[in-house]
Amino acid sequence: MAYASLAGRAASAAPRALLGRALLHRAAKPLLFVLCLLPLAWLVYGAALDRLGANPAEALIRSLGDWTLRLLCLTLAVTPLRMGFALPALARLRRMLGVYTFFYAALHLLSYAWFDMGLDGGEIARDVAKRPFILVGMCGFVLLLLLAATSFNRAIRWLGARRWQRLHRSVYLIAGLAILHFFWMRAGKNDFAEVAVYAAILAALLLARPLLRNKPRSGS
Repeated sequence: MAYASLAGRAASAAPRALLGRALLHRAAKPLLFVLCLLPLAWLVYGAALDRLGANPAEALIRSLGDWTLRLLCLTLAVTPLRMGFALPALARLRRMLGVYTFFYAALHLLSYAWFDMGLDGGEIARDVAKRPFILVGMCGFVLLLLLAATSFNRAIRWLGARRWQRLHRSVYLIAGLAILHFFWMRAGKNDFAEVAVYAAILAALLLARPLLRNKPRSGS
């Protein structure tokens, strides 16, 4: 029985070790960089060939918002996956995913400001005051901006590790604001199916962190 248990552990550890080496490979970050750009490339291609539907501006704004949410989910998934599968090398990809989340959020905001508001600051301010889901989205973007601006090693040294960690825990608040923004946006059409999926994913990812942190280690 003991031999079978050891053999089973060795068999399960082999693919994990292989994946760990792949994540540490020097090509891992460039590959992730390119993969994160593919959605934007597809949207630009669709816009250039007029394949974004009857309302291309709205399709572009919505798609960029969707990819912001997806990348936020991927960013928040790094820690649970790292802890659950004992893959510390995953942590080296989290910063890039976080920066790309901000990048797509910025493009989402820029598209709204440009195509919907004509880059008119007064119109944008009135729209923010009039529509709560725009206000919530703006608040989430400001927090994302703070996290992106302090995502570098120099910022960690300047703020100190403890204060930096407290600031970056606001990603939980950002996740909540993102779901609320999405919910209010879809409320007008009474379409909440997709909202529920993202809410469930983000809730599971956020709940997984304390559960995995308190999980007893094997052999302890």
